Amino acid sequence: MNSLKLLSGVALAAVLAACGTVGPNYKVPEQAVIKRPQAAAPFLGTAEAAYKSAPLPDHWWRLYDDPVLDQLMQQAFAANTDLRVAAANLARTRAVLDQAEEERKPEVSISAAPGVGRSSGVPIGSPKALPDKFNYDVGVRVSYQTDMFGKIARAVEAANADTQAAQAGVDLVRVTVAADTARAYADACSAVRQMAVAQQAVDLQQKFVALTDERTRAGRGTAIDGARARSQLAQLQAALPPLQAQHRIAHYRLAALTGKTPQEMNMHLLQCQAAPRLTTQIPVGDGAALLRRRPDIRQAERTLAGATARIGVATADLYPSISLGASVGSTGLLDHFGAANATRWSLGPLISWTLPDTGSARSRIAQAEAGTDGALARFDGTVLNALKEVESAMTVYARELDRNAALKTARDESALASEQSHRLYQYGRTDFLSVLDADRTLAATDAAWAASDATLATDQIALFLALGGGWQQQ
Repeated sequence: MNSLKLLSGVALAAVLAACGTVGPNYKVPEQAVIKRPQAAAPFLGTAEAAYKSAPLPDHWWRLYDDPVLDQLMQQAFAANTDLRVAAANLARTRAVLDQAEEERKPEVSISAAPGVGRSSGVPIGSPKALPDKFNYDVGVRVSYQTDMFGKIARAVEAANADTQAAQAGVDLVRVTVAADTARAYADACSAVRQMAVAQQAVDLQQKFVALTDERTRAGRGTAIDGARARSQLAQLQAALPPLQAQHRIAHYRLAALTGKTPQEMNMHLLQCQAAPRLTTQIPVGDGAALLRRRPDIRQAERTLAGATARIGVATADLYPSISLGASVGSTGLLDHFGAANATRWSLGPLISWTLPDTGSARSRIAQAEAGTDGALARFDGTVLNALKEVESAMTVYARELDRNAALKTARDESALASEQSHRLYQYGRTDFLSVLDADRTLAATDAAWAASDATLATDQIALFLALGGGWQQQ
């Protein structure tokens, strides 16, 4: 008897000592990368003339002032299938959160069991035997989980963090859809520009072939000159089919992004002659704004918060589960339904605690703690990757600007050299190979410059993607 009292006293002391929400209270760890001052510093790339530290607009594509691009963005946000999947995932996590919050509410159960017969074990004919009549048993039971140690509270906390992470996941998909839509539009427009450049080179070469044939018939050229000119023409014509394919594929990509089949996509929607590109300084903000804005960083942080809360869920298994219950009911003959002497009721707590089985509970705690360590590592990696992506995108774009300027100079000089060579050749002041070489150089530099313009457009979009803008609702 004494040992029983001692065990009860120890158990009661343990219960009282442990009352409260068990497990660590979440906060961003001090050792997290996001806490470093360097993470929130201005970007190294802002030293470049192409950038300014002004805040990034919520809807960065509007900087291009292109109504067609705005229309495509609206269609993509309304019908993109990846966004629909992300929205469904968010709805699922919200349902899980609702389920976790339901555990806080009392559980009510109602039972009703009509029947007919007599009680067993009573001899027939005995004065105590119930007659063969209809009987009933009805009752209402209410039970409430006290959650003295916060298991339900931590489960709700974890589910709430999961819901916020899913919302960040939706925002992340919006960022990606915005960038993919802008990139497909830019590719389609760039293909138009590059096809025009290629076609111009073909047209010039066709004129040169005609001129060469005319000179050959006049005895001022040779058949070899004509063959070389036609070979150059064929090479220039070969550049057109890949560009035509690029243009059509960009339309198909836009169709998929906006929730349309290729047959439904209006092929005449894109009337652009060149890719949209900003010629002014690009607003990039700073590291602090980036850390607040990028959805993947927010998603990783919320995942860490959920993992931390699950340590508390696992820790609560070390302590008793205590429920309060109350029931009221009535049992008797159906023709005496509700009689006072047929009423029953009970009120009391139910304590469940398996003392020897702490090993499995501690194993679950260790699993939860390891999961939290992994979530912190992923959080740190996401922050570092975000900073790397922005700095890399800024560097790539700035250097492509330098390359583009050099290519434009080369193209202008090649155009001048080609024009002079044709004039000298027409008057017999230079040979055919010099003209052919000048034309080949012009075609190459013109195509390289157009390709660089296309690269600049996609580099800008890659930078906006790295900056994480565009998830804000319209």
